[in-house]
Amino acid sequence: MTAALETRNLVKRFGGFTATNDVTLSVRQGARHALIGPNGAGKTTLINLLTGVLAPNSGQILLGGEEISRLPTHARVGRGLSRTFQINQLFGDFTPLDSMMLAIGERQGHGGMAWRPLSRDRAVADEAAALLKRFRLADAMGVATTLLPYGKQRLLEIALAIAAKPKVLLLDEPAAGVPEEERHEVLSLVRELPADVTVVLIEHDMDLVFSFADRISVLAQGALFAEGTVAEISKDPQVKAIYLGEDA
Repeated sequence: MTAALETRNLVKRFGGFTATNDVTLSVRQGARHALIGPNGAGKTTLINLLTGVLAPNSGQILLGGEEISRLPTHARVGRGLSRTFQINQLFGDFTPLDSMMLAIGERQGHGGMAWRPLSRDRAVADEAAALLKRFRLADAMGVATTLLPYGKQRLLEIALAIAAKPKVLLLDEPAAGVPEEERHEVLSLVRELPADVTVVLIEHDMDLVFSFADRISVLAQGALFAEGTVAEISKDPQVKAIYLGEDA
């Protein structure tokens, strides 16, 4: 079966520093795949390569078997690759409903149109409301985003990524800054996504990783250090060793 997301011998250098070192990675369709590693391991650089923020020096990136290594970010989104960020990228003065309708309009090719005409589109409004309800944001639809608790803002960002109807969703530390009691709620909602949506999670909280992932890849010094199931990675003494003294 064709992998949902794949890299082949991916390399990224910044001057004399190699941030991504010959990374070959395959994520199966429908996987809940975690990408972990100590600080400075190269996780963010790899995600930036996957999404087109950075261009590789060499190697390939494939989405559903199609090479996307040189495509711009918006073209990758159009082909089904969506991302959330460590720090939310929301419009604070917009309500969740405003933002959701804009995201749906962008997916439908109306990104250049004002959002108010979209607000009169019943199908868009219904889809937006349904997504917000699914992510437990129905009671906050009309509230300015900046007034929402941070956990709700993170849920909104994930919901907006889902509005693009991605084939592959990259979650960059989705629980960062979220109160402890809400962290598992964030990932439980992601876990409930349809099986045809592949999820790649980048996360420092190992309890969240182990409760979420069915497969884990470990980066160290820009290279793929280990890969396996949760059971295999959690018992790997070398993986434990690279985390010693790190904020993992």
